[in-house]
Amino acid sequence: MTDQESPLRQRTKAYALRIIKLYSALPKTTEAQVLGRQLLRSGTSVGANYREGYRARSDAEMAAKFSICIQELDETAYWIELLVESGLVSEPLLAPLLDETSQLIAMFTSAVRKLRGKGSAQKP
Repeated sequence: MTDQESPLRQRTKAYALRIIKLYSALPKTTEAQVLGRQLLRSGTSVGANYREGYRARSDAEMAAKFSICIQELDETAYWIELLVESGLVSEPLLAPLLDETSQLIAMFTSAVRKLRGKGSAQKP
């Protein structure tokens, strides 16, 4: 399977586009924009780190990049939680995005475990 066909490549790009749309729809208050910029940075970096990891020269390098994806996704979840808990965005609007965040974390966690547990794992 080529990187172009990878379901993770497609999902991380779609995820970034959802983050961009969310940022664009946020209220123009200072609080929402500050949180939104953080969300935008962490949420869009997932796909970029995935692509870098996919092109890694070794399983260890791929695992390191995918670990960064996990960190960025966890940070993104934090910003989403703050948007909801601060009352800036209603929970039902962000629940699907938070669910996708959790699913991506699980996928990358599984990939990292496989990469660290086996000498040469197939690329996810």
